[in-house]
Amino acid sequence: MTLEKSAYEAWKTKDAKFWDPFLTDNFVGFGATGRMDRAAAIKQYSGADCVVKSYALSEDTMTPLGPDAAVITYKATYDGTCGGQKLPAQVWAAGVYVRSGDKWKGAFHAETPVVDPNAPPAKSAAPAKKEPAAAKTSDTKPDAMADTLMAIETKGWNAWKARDVKGVEEVMAKEFMYFSGAGRKMRADAIKGWSEPKCEGLSFSLTEPIAVSLTKDLALVTYKADAKGVCDGRPVPPSLWVASFDLKEGENWRNAFYMDLPR
Repeated sequence: MTLEKSAYEAWKTKDAKFWDPFLTDNFVGFGATGRMDRAAAIKQYSGADCVVKSYALSEDTMTPLGPDAAVITYKATYDGTCGGQKLPAQVWAAGVYVRSGDKWKGAFHAETPVVDPNAPPAKSAAPAKKEPAAAKTSDTKPDAMADTLMAIETKGWNAWKARDVKGVEEVMAKEFMYFSGAGRKMRADAIKGWSEPKCEGLSFSLTEPIAVSLTKDLALVTYKADAKGVCDGRPVPPSLWVASFDLKEGENWRNAFYMDLPR
């Protein structure tokens, strides 16, 4: 959290020099325009168009992701604007760090406004800015890692569609966290949340995957998910960004940290 707080202070004070040594070369983040690579993140985090009067971080928890990585999840409270738009009053945020030599570096950051888990999902709105095309750099080309991780994601989504509890469990690591605007859910609660509601008319499509290897036993895949259907009388969120971190357990990759964000 000391590292995370130093990043917030750099954002507030517009310290553009902070970010180059702080972020990993293959950093992935999400911001106002959707998924960001390292260069886009540095530009946004430098805060040129932001006026941050104050911020506060609370309810933080650290969870290991193997021996050389960890995810920090917490609640952030803001008073400020970016691009002339008022920042959300409160967000749930996640930062993933990986060990690089004797230092820890930021490999991932995303945040999503705090929501009432009992409130109906908001209708998708057209983005204020056009999302950057995903195929502009070589990093976005299909590769073996993306295919491997998306096979796991597809298996999990198919299990959700079929209301298959065992199928949902099979894609999860022994220690698992689901993270969204409603906060944290650990493995048992996440399984209940995805398998117990009575659903009908479920369908989904998963597109634009990008995979990144973070350590020898941790990898990240981000992608767009579009879903349809009704669960317990409530429409499922129709359009999401997903960030899924998979740990290698023996010979198999399994999901250890899963975060979704509205598009």
